Amino acid sequence: MKNGLVLLPLLMAHQANNLDAGLSALGAFVAFCCGASFVYICNDILDLESDRQHRSKRNRPLASGALSVKTALVLGGLALIVAGTLVAFLPPKFGVLLGLYLIISSAYSLKIKSMIVADILVLALLYTLRILAGAFAAEVHVSHWLLLFSMFFFLSLACVKRFSELRLVKLGNGADSSRRGYQAEDLELISQCGCASGYLSVLVLALYVSSKEVMTLYAWPQAIYMLCPLLLYWITRVWLLAHRGEVHDDPIVFALTDRVSYGVGLVAGIIILAAI
Repeated sequence: MKNGLVLLPLLMAHQANNLDAGLSALGAFVAFCCGASFVYICNDILDLESDRQHRSKRNRPLASGALSVKTALVLGGLALIVAGTLVAFLPPKFGVLLGLYLIISSAYSLKIKSMIVADILVLALLYTLRILAGAFAAEVHVSHWLLLFSMFFFLSLACVKRFSELRLVKLGNGADSSRRGYQAEDLELISQCGCASGYLSVLVLALYVSSKEVMTLYAWPQAIYMLCPLLLYWITRVWLLAHRGEVHDDPIVFALTDRVSYGVGLVAGIIILAAI
């Protein structure tokens, strides 16, 4: 689902009916899935012991013992080969960005995830890199508004992730967070930063609707304003539920299992179609 962001620039540029661009975007999506899988496998091997002590991560294939380390490394290597093969058929700029993603995500697994503040900024950056890579692959223009929105929006979600982990530590139900660099006392500050970042993403969306760019893409651009209160509702609700301890460690997983999130997504889709 995270790598689905690679397809977003194609849709935002209204080029979904462009067959060549669509095939390139699809190839980029598969390449990102394979490349990211390699990094995730390596990360899970590095975090094997700590994951086995975690309330939910202990159910992952490697941590639970359902998948051996040797088999995981073979699968990871094959995924990396597939990613490299696909890159050969895509624009060079995409290959450079995928390589940059692999380097940064590997650095995150090895060191950055234990660096306070830098870790959540890098998580948000990795989401944004997916969007930029999708634009390079499909060779479509990516708006600076979209990149700004994604940076603030995904920074908020990264804060939700850290907040949920720290909340469990504070309650005594989670693994020690010292290796992450955070303390239980940082809980409220992370919450404030996450809420502020989420609301800034709504502000960027509102400014985008007021820009000249939107006039050329939508027949009724004013309709997009209705996305602002919808997004405000979703972000506020996620943070409220996070404070109650009802959000999964990964907010993306939460969104995929939350009926209200599906409803919000459906309404947002209707609004965008009306604007077109």
